[in-house]
Amino acid sequence: MSAGEATTQFSFPQEEAKVLKFWREIDAFKTSVKLSEGRKPFSFYDGPPFCTGLPHYGHLLLGTIKDIVTRFAHNTGHYVERRAGWDTHGLPVEHEIDKKLGINGKEDVLAMGIDKYNDECRSIVMRYASEWRETFERLGRWIDFDNDYKTLNTPFMESEWWVFKQLFDKGLVYKGLRVMPYSTALFTTLSNSEASLNYKDVSDPEVVVAFPLKSDPTVSLLAWTTTPWTLPSNCALCVNPDFEYVKIRDGETGNIYVLLESCLGVLYKNIKKAKFEILAKVKAQELVGLEYQPVFDFYVSELKGTAWRVVADKYVTDSDGTGIVHNAPAFGEDDYRVCMDYKIVSVGGFVPNPVKDNGNFDETVGPFAGLYVKDADKEIIKSVKASGRLVRQGTIVHSYPFCWRSDTPLLYRAVPSWFVRVAHASERLLATNAQTHWVPAFVKEKRFANWLANARDWNVSRDRFWGTPIPLWASDDFEELVCVGSVAELEQLTGTTGITDLHRDKIDHLTIPSRQGKGVLRRVEGVFDCWFESGCMPYAQKHYPFENKEMFEKTFPADFISEGVDQTRGWFYTLLVLSTLLFDKPAWKNLIASGLVLAADGKKMSKRLKNYPDPAEILDDFGADSLRLYLINSPVVRTETLKFKREGVKEIVSRVLLPWFNAFRFFGTQVPVLKKDFGIDYVFDSANRSENIMDRWMLASVQSLIQFVHEEMTAYRLYTVVPRLLGMIDQLTNWYVRFNRLRLKGKNGAADTTHALNTLFEVLLTMCRLMAPFTPFITESMYQSLKTYLPPGFFEGDARSLHFVSFPDVRKEYFDPEIERAMSRMQAVIELGRIARERNNISLKTPLAELVVVHPSAEYLDDVRGLSSYITEELNLRSLVLTSDEAAYGIKYRAEADFKRLGAKLRKDMPRVKKALPDVPSADIKAAQTSGTLLVDGITLGAEDINIVRFFDALSLANPGKKYEEVTDKDVLVLLDIELHPELIQEGLAREVVNRVQRLRKKVGLQPVDEVTYYYQISHDPSDVLATVLQAQAEFLQRTLQQPILAMAEKTADAFVEEEQEVNDSRFVLAFVR
Repeated sequence: MSAGEATTQFSFPQEEAKVLKFWREIDAFKTSVKLSEGRKPFSFYDGPPFCTGLPHYGHLLLGTIKDIVTRFAHNTGHYVERRAGWDTHGLPVEHEIDKKLGINGKEDVLAMGIDKYNDECRSIVMRYASEWRETFERLGRWIDFDNDYKTLNTPFMESEWWVFKQLFDKGLVYKGLRVMPYSTALFTTLSNSEASLNYKDVSDPEVVVAFPLKSDPTVSLLAWTTTPWTLPSNCALCVNPDFEYVKIRDGETGNIYVLLESCLGVLYKNIKKAKFEILAKVKAQELVGLEYQPVFDFYVSELKGTAWRVVADKYVTDSDGTGIVHNAPAFGEDDYRVCMDYKIVSVGGFVPNPVKDNGNFDETVGPFAGLYVKDADKEIIKSVKASGRLVRQGTIVHSYPFCWRSDTPLLYRAVPSWFVRVAHASERLLATNAQTHWVPAFVKEKRFANWLANARDWNVSRDRFWGTPIPLWASDDFEELVCVGSVAELEQLTGTTGITDLHRDKIDHLTIPSRQGKGVLRRVEGVFDCWFESGCMPYAQKHYPFENKEMFEKTFPADFISEGVDQTRGWFYTLLVLSTLLFDKPAWKNLIASGLVLAADGKKMSKRLKNYPDPAEILDDFGADSLRLYLINSPVVRTETLKFKREGVKEIVSRVLLPWFNAFRFFGTQVPVLKKDFGIDYVFDSANRSENIMDRWMLASVQSLIQFVHEEMTAYRLYTVVPRLLGMIDQLTNWYVRFNRLRLKGKNGAADTTHALNTLFEVLLTMCRLMAPFTPFITESMYQSLKTYLPPGFFEGDARSLHFVSFPDVRKEYFDPEIERAMSRMQAVIELGRIARERNNISLKTPLAELVVVHPSAEYLDDVRGLSSYITEELNLRSLVLTSDEAAYGIKYRAEADFKRLGAKLRKDMPRVKKALPDVPSADIKAAQTSGTLLVDGITLGAEDINIVRFFDALSLANPGKKYEEVTDKDVLVLLDIELHPELIQEGLAREVVNRVQRLRKKVGLQPVDEVTYYYQISHDPSDVLATVLQAQAEFLQRTLQQPILAMAEKTADAFVEEEQEVNDSRFVLAFVR
């Protein structure tokens, strides 16, 4: 794209398509990586997504964050390997196949054959790979898909085996029967961290059930539960050993119950009106050991003599229920632990568990067999009621875990699993976490640290098929156990060769001869949890330690990773657990945790509800740069939520990209003017320093920005960098170009024009280099044009693409804090002046007589005075008054207090202060600014108690005839004379005429170098207002337009455009003749 293109229909998406084509032609990404070989490595880990679905806005957000950071690292002198990765195993893949094939359990898979099942899984794992690649290419994310890693590849799986063997050899692996979250949709257990990913508020039944004592059936213990389906497996009732219980007689039924007194509300809605009698108080220890009648008799023969008695444990609380908990050891972690402690159940012994893998009851529970447990609740409640044991029933809304993949309710179920010991290492985990840098820090220090402090042993096994098999071979009695750590070791131990695939269907048949005379060892069932696999990614992507050992050790831990904040219990956690247990190191140095992208209504984005715009549509309509800036300049980079709105992306185009592009295009239109007017072919000359204050300010501001970006990007604070970058675009477009338009157009001679063009060029080029990681497309497009104005050899090496060029270094010789301060003050005055005009609906085209700037600081006023010409020109003023004489301009002071805050401090004196404060003299309040205290009716208030406000009192003006509009930013105060003088109104109308000429030039596509003659003919002019303006302001019009506007009667040739224009109530035809 040429900088001089003047098309009004410029399309950012179309320009991005051209850039993509250019990048493909020069193989830009791979070329940039090759050019950086030999530099200091910057290590980056890309968390592997599943490729069984299309990328959504969360992926695009993270892709943008990762791309920005890695581009910045590359541009600041690093070699950055950016390998894409794919999570190809596990529940998400199997769930898709189970749905496709109608598989309802393990038996169905075994019937079809693990080999065929795994082939089906393999066929879909990269289903959307091309769409992912296409989307990220369109987004402008540079990442290596050709050298990607996949968890299904044998080298990756072998490294996982090595990791597991290290843990095994350290004594950190064990098999246990543990009550774990279980997904009936996926037929497998989940880890506790997975179970925490998807809680929902649900409505469940709640029942209070009576358990009559065997020793005295007239007395019943009461237990409350929200899982009636667990009652058939009840084995014990648990009390808290520290509690004291009450024995009551219900006034309506005469039944005698035992429960906590503080929990009587579970029986009676209104305790005061309830009819019951407390018969006795009973200590918990008096209840322990008592036997009771079971609700159901399904397991009498198996549990006779051990079950259905009262036990005690401190996990029982008084926060809900009755203070007595029904224990079903197969379905509750505490239930299982307590029943083990009391030898009601034992390791290897019988544990009543009538629930099959699919969540249905088996035949051991008679009438409930075949029912899904949640559906069985109603039937079980009916049965309990029929037996006279149901005391109360209702419903409760509570938070309940759902499967993160299938979105179905989880059950807690005793399942034999393989665990890695983690709980013992919580202090080590906290220590390695302390070595890392997180953005934002509170996620590390609170959310993640709390999770680590309460770390539990990690269930790493899944009773599934498509995954990396757990490399354990065991004897039938499990007393001999061998852990295999490599393909070579497996071949050596099994006496086989040529193993190229480690999936179950390829190795399950292999056996290892026993060294203890136990026949042969067979591989244990189960595969690794996919979170274990992704946690192995730092080692497995490099096939460590079998290959790349030196490279891995140089680049571990990673310099940078980034994922969503939900990964505190996912990938971040598994990465840290494994790196700590293996090496006592963190897996990363720096981490950005992003928030969630929600639909515009604040709800989760849903394909079914179609409550969000298609990402492809957004990219096609507005371009990738606008989407990237919208995402990255939002609360989501501070771990907050973003309600995604199409209008927000559109606004980035209109408020950021388009003004920036217009400044670039303006530069391109003025270069030919320099040639036409002064015969100079423009070439950027960095040595040609300007002394113009605006040039010095702009260049100083850019250098300050470069320093800021370096500092903040090094600290990974993207949320501070992007607003400053966008602020500089505003400074460039709305301040520098606007205020220097005439200079850039050549009005002050060749030297000054060249200085202004040099400044604009340097800022445009520097902004391209600064913004390149954030908006890679528009910066590349601009750079391709701008570089044609650079002298030969300006950039070292290959400079074909902007993204081959280094990030700019700070040039401290440009620093000028005094000028930056002065410009900031000038801008404040102008902004306040604009507000004053807007309040009174006075256009900037209408000149006004005076603006008074009031400030107590002489330095402040001197700064403004040095830039007064810019203020008078921008605000269209005839006079600018700078003063510290507040009294002459009616400036007074008042104090405002926060009386809610003062109430606690002043107590009974507050009414006195509230009444007296409005009458405190202005001079006293002004003095309080210096003294820090204010005396109000004899009571001293501190600076923290009041807010001092300056205000304008028109009645106190030294010249009361003036009509001022007052505006303040609590630092400087301005007074704008808003009286409309006839001669100034006339000049304002002349400016409107100039505006109409300029608008028509732009409309017909004229360039600044295109010379035409202007003619007018008045068609409607009440009171001859426009005719008077055209005559009286002819000199102003000629000076501004660089030629006169002639009457239509003088036209000697045909016009190539004629159009009627309107100014206030007058109309005229404007014609252009070549």
